[in-house]
Amino acid sequence: MGKKKGNRALKVATPLPGVIVVAARGGGRGRPATADLRKRDSGGGGGKRNGRSKKWKEMLKLPHISQCEGLRQTIERDYYSLCEKQPIGRLLFRLFCDTRPELKRCIEFLDAVAEYEVAQDEKRKDCGLNVLDSFFNNGSAAHLPEIPQEAVQECREKLEQSPCKELFKECTRIVHEYLSGEPFSKYQESMYFSRFLQWKWLESQPVTKNTFRHYRVLGKGGFGEVCACQVRATGKMYACKKLEKKRVKKRKGEAMALNEKRILEKVNSRFVVSLAYAYETKDALCLVLTIMNGGDLKFHIYNMGNPGFDEKRAVFYAAEICCGLEDLHKERIVYRDLKPENILLDDRAPEVIKNESYNFCPDWWGLGCILFEMIQGQSPFRRRKERVKREEVDRRVREDQEDYSDKFSEEAKSICKMLLAKDPKERLGCQGGGATEVKQHAIFKNINFKRLEANMLDPPFIPDPRAVYCKDVLDIEQFSTVKGVNLDPTDDDFYHKFVTGSVSIPWQNEMIEMECFKELNVFESDGTPGPDLDVNKPNPPAKKGFFYRLFRRELNQVYFATNDPQNEEEIDQEMSENKRGSRESKLKDMKAIRSNETMLTQT
Repeated sequence: MGKKKGNRALKVATPLPGVIVVAARGGGRGRPATADLRKRDSGGGGGKRNGRSKKWKEMLKLPHISQCEGLRQTIERDYYSLCEKQPIGRLLFRLFCDTRPELKRCIEFLDAVAEYEVAQDEKRKDCGLNVLDSFFNNGSAAHLPEIPQEAVQECREKLEQSPCKELFKECTRIVHEYLSGEPFSKYQESMYFSRFLQWKWLESQPVTKNTFRHYRVLGKGGFGEVCACQVRATGKMYACKKLEKKRVKKRKGEAMALNEKRILEKVNSRFVVSLAYAYETKDALCLVLTIMNGGDLKFHIYNMGNPGFDEKRAVFYAAEICCGLEDLHKERIVYRDLKPENILLDDRAPEVIKNESYNFCPDWWGLGCILFEMIQGQSPFRRRKERVKREEVDRRVREDQEDYSDKFSEEAKSICKMLLAKDPKERLGCQGGGATEVKQHAIFKNINFKRLEANMLDPPFIPDPRAVYCKDVLDIEQFSTVKGVNLDPTDDDFYHKFVTGSVSIPWQNEMIEMECFKELNVFESDGTPGPDLDVNKPNPPAKKGFFYRLFRRELNQVYFATNDPQNEEEIDQEMSENKRGSRESKLKDMKAIRSNETMLTQT
């Protein structure tokens, strides 16, 4: 029905450290679970650097602001994009607001509302009263005159009736509208916006295989292997999904691969695996994705004790999957065949099997299948390890009713039946309310979705950091060589669309999470722009290293042998063209080299 299909393209997963809800490798046939790679966090760079290269500061050196003038002219001047969505932009805008008391109050109000929204139910009313007293009383130090009194009165009345999570929605809108006006214009003239442009310039730099360290193979997908990798500059661990160019071309998978990449790039959710980088090598297209330490959901259902989970754990995972589906549906993306591992064929919704038109309904069917399997320890339409033809599974999906054991509570049985309704018109989540319908079911009565979305709920299971929740490297099948396929210049257009380097939000989150932003985002102590932010101060010359001196030796010897002033001028001209530094410092290096050579000759 005009929706994008995310078939085998997305992985709905928990954002909680080390806990997997669903980690279905796109198009994969092998188990995609990840090993415990925490030992890599300090590898290749020493423990204090948390995996960073010794030259990480050089790799992430911010450019002189003069190099960002082109970016200043072309960047989209949208308040929500620059000051809310992009993490580094958000932090820098807040630093700017901290310099003006009237703006600082606005930021404090937004933070207080965010705290109110994730407050526990029994504490929410008191938290709301605190917001009203702090920001809406004329005598308070943080009073916000921008909020009209009628909006304040409406908040007070609603708070007395029912402290709903969206109580301050209108007030928040008014504050953002105010900030997006003159304050946003002033921000764009400040050194904080110039610093943001420096980070955006750094974000746009080319990405190659040398950006990463590459580690063990984790699994394999339809077009290539998945391995663990680590960003040299930051130490951040990722999973690198390699799509072999010849294999993609042989299977005519260009459109599917590009669709997967664009969907992953578009969705920004705590519950959906993020695409951080897209680059190419000579033989492969590479997607660098969130790595999940803990294994896939299917592994935990069947390989960790008795099959299945207790209901509390299953409900927690179902709630997270529900949030992930909601975020996908907001972007008009249908996952379509959500399942613990993308090798089974028994979880397709009846309307998909019948080739009928559909919208988001198959995703709610998939949620019902996963919840059933988590509780029962087997699929609703096929027993564990049962050998059955696809046609028979399709018939069961269309005609048979699932059987519920005593493992199911009445609430669990109720939601599974509602999600597994054969007719999409009768299915929970398909009545016009989408995820909101599902979240309102009684089984989620103990789930505070705002706190869940804010990553503030404790997971029911945390993987053992010493355990490995995936296949041994030797158990992962190797790909056969692709023969009879040649790459030619006509493929370059596809590669150009695919290879886009860093993805803004994940890249900026990485800089913040790994504390690179904190260490590099330094201003002058007196609040004035530093040399790198002053357009009137020239860009300092690059430092001259060992290889420069080494490869200049022959030219140096010619000059000192002839002592010809014209040679000196030629050297000066070449050094100037290549921005190699001052004439005096270079001549000093030349004399030192000649002196050393003379001593060696005499010896």
